[in-house]
Amino acid sequence: MDYNSNRKKLVLPEYGRHIQKMVNHAVTVEDRTERRRCADAIVAVMGSLFPHLRDINDFKHKLWDHLAIMSDFKLDIDFPYSLPEAENFTTKPERIPYDDQKMHYRHYGILVERLLGEAVQMEDGAPKDRLISAAASHMRKSLMSWNNDFATDERLVQDIKELSDGKLIVTAAQVRQSGGRDTKSQTNRNTRQQNSRDTQNRKPHFVRKNTN
Repeated sequence: MDYNSNRKKLVLPEYGRHIQKMVNHAVTVEDRTERRRCADAIVAVMGSLFPHLRDINDFKHKLWDHLAIMSDFKLDIDFPYSLPEAENFTTKPERIPYDDQKMHYRHYGILVERLLGEAVQMEDGAPKDRLISAAASHMRKSLMSWNNDFATDERLVQDIKELSDGKLIVTAAQVRQSGGRDTKSQTNRNTRQQNSRDTQNRKPHFVRKNTN
């Protein structure tokens, strides 16, 4: 049996193996005029595979680029468009260094620590309180994305103190003013409201009396 796993890997699998065979044949055609006719026919078939993309700008240009790529840039014809550089498909991109900044809690991120660090340097007043409030609001949202039960005011107060090395002492009331609510009480309230709606929507159960 001739399995696809034993065949040569396709350059652009979305076009299928038959299109790739047509491209390979076009490369071997000796007559230049006939080779161009083969290329035109192949591009027409490639375009018919994706009719919903015909209205996209540069659709034809992309098809000819794909034809060149599938031929490994060996198809010697007069292309109607400028082709991409072959080196761009053979050279590996430069390695992106990993940002390994140390953080106390990764679920908060480095920006929260920087915000609290800026708040430590500020003088007491409304601007400092607003900055702490913004940091606390973001911290609450980050906690809620992991587990609603952990996003309590007491947890935020303790974490702000720890992330600021004990230099920012806030109260639960200050944290609550950051725009969030105590998550446990809010969760319990939502549960009670849902149970109440379920009770109201529950259909009564009638028992048919046996008349025999």
